[in-house]
Amino acid sequence: MPESPESILVIRLGAMGDIIHALPAVASLKASWPQSKISWLVSPKWAPLLEGNPAVSELIFFERGRVAELRRTWARLRQHRFDVAFDFQGLLQSALAGRAAHAKTLYGFSSAVARESHAAWFYHRAIDVKGPHRVERNLQLIAAAGASTLDASAWIPPGRQEGRLPEGPFVLASPFAGWTGKEWPLEAYEQVARALNREGLELVLNVPQSAVNEASRLGNVRVHSSSIAGLIDATRRATAVLGVDSGPLHLAAALGKRGVALFGPTDPALTGPFGNTFEVLRAPGVETTYKRHSQVHWSMRDISVEQVTSALEGVLEGWAAQASTAGVDAESNSHT
Repeated sequence: MPESPESILVIRLGAMGDIIHALPAVASLKASWPQSKISWLVSPKWAPLLEGNPAVSELIFFERGRVAELRRTWARLRQHRFDVAFDFQGLLQSALAGRAAHAKTLYGFSSAVARESHAAWFYHRAIDVKGPHRVERNLQLIAAAGASTLDASAWIPPGRQEGRLPEGPFVLASPFAGWTGKEWPLEAYEQVARALNREGLELVLNVPQSAVNEASRLGNVRVHSSSIAGLIDATRRATAVLGVDSGPLHLAAALGKRGVALFGPTDPALTGPFGNTFEVLRAPGVETTYKRHSQVHWSMRDISVEQVTSALEGVLEGWAAQASTAGVDAESNSHT
């Protein structure tokens, strides 16, 4: 690999949380080699997370289900003559995409770390990273290629306002995850909403359009359905965030929001909210697994409403103190 690569391919096809976890590494690539052109191979669904990103020169869309589109993607990749490519996905399909690009050097995770161990067979350099968090692993991967300006922060688009949000303070929750085992029982959010209502706050549930009817059966909550851009805007506006192991939680952490994260079978050290703005609740004694359970995992049911409301109270006390200080400062400035 050249000391200063001119063209770099980033491979991270999805999903939301994984793309967000790759953002610091991509920004660090650009900071390390400012003259480089960075192309990102991604599923079109997740483009709103990357549009306008100052580190990314070009998005190349990967549409797995269409043979003609896939062939066009392969042809487009080969035209670029990339100096180096990084597979942050660690799957056979992403590794094969990297080889199809004919990059001079393809970096990826070792078989001990890659999500599909056989993916490591296709890398020119298979790197044994230590983590523990995926953000840290991604940074370690690019450091192995010589990237020296490393920063764990992530650039997030501004988003846009969609739907009706409270004018006053509110807690934002996205109750659904990639698989049901990581979710907290939906009916529990209604009890949290009642506790928040008593403190003058609303609970807003951001859900996909397909789940609006289900969520609307709950009382005391405001249901909000939006695109990714609308979710970004709602997260920026929220007073605090209540999340499970899913993309919206990682979005909130990347934005530096305060909140409470609920974890069960998945490991918060690996896939938890990155940074120190979230309090993580997890049942004691739960064994880590990434098996896609079709029912709410027992460890998620073991997290009580009382635990969640108590943790949120602590987060909101900090918010109230900041708001009070800001109000005093504003009042003081008005008399100067």
